[in-house]
Amino acid sequence: MPSHDIRGDARAPMRRWRPWWAGAALLAMLAQPAHALFSDDEARRAILDLRGRVEAQRQALEAQQQTLEALQRQWGNGDDTARRGLLDMANQIEGLRRELAALRGQQEQLARDVAELQRQQRDVLAALDTRLRALEPVKVSLEGSEFTARPEEKAAFEAAMAALRGTDFARAAQLYGDFLAQYPTSGYAPLALYWRGNALYAARDYRRAIESYQRLLEQFPRHPRASEAMLAIASCQLELKDAKAARATWQALVQRYPDSEAAATARERLARLR
Repeated sequence: MPSHDIRGDARAPMRRWRPWWAGAALLAMLAQPAHALFSDDEARRAILDLRGRVEAQRQALEAQQQTLEALQRQWGNGDDTARRGLLDMANQIEGLRRELAALRGQQEQLARDVAELQRQQRDVLAALDTRLRALEPVKVSLEGSEFTARPEEKAAFEAAMAALRGTDFARAAQLYGDFLAQYPTSGYAPLALYWRGNALYAARDYRRAIESYQRLLEQFPRHPRASEAMLAIASCQLELKDAKAARATWQALVQRYPDSEAAATARERLARLR
């Protein structure tokens, strides 16, 4: 058979399967930053596409191998030109093998990148969910009242209570005042007024204590602490040496909240004045 026929037959598979393009699209995709990989569907499509390329490369390699074996059987004793064609074919097959190995490595790396991305996305979503939950209003049940409060609102009220329990009365009064300025319609407001009055009473600031108790009575006259606030007002008036005002407050307390424990105390104190 003429040598130019051998070269033509031997190099035709090389032209058909020349591997310069193999993996180009994948390498361009992997050159992008990790955040560009980004939904699970996109990641799965990328992996499937890469698997298809790997399979095509494998089939090309098998086809080259089969062609090489056929040529070796046909022209095992051929001339130098035929042998050079066979050598070129063998080199091309070795190149395809290296290309296939590189594609498989890229496929494995892509799978690892996708797994890491999915883990990061889960972590981000978990952190976001935690932050959103921290901002959600919470249900509060306190002294017969039920209401909702934002976490920071609840924390502010509890900070004032902690100062009061720690006998830091001036700071407690300040914190209650700050709370009422920031959350005037809060479900905690009546208690903030009551305990602010108590903190001011303990700090011997009787006039401001009366003011706080009076605000409670004006804004929340049916609150369970209202009768106690009236009794506390009378105590402040006594500390201010105004027994007449204290007597009037006890009388008003008995009339307004006749069945309360505070009213019973007021009756006893009125009886001692007779």
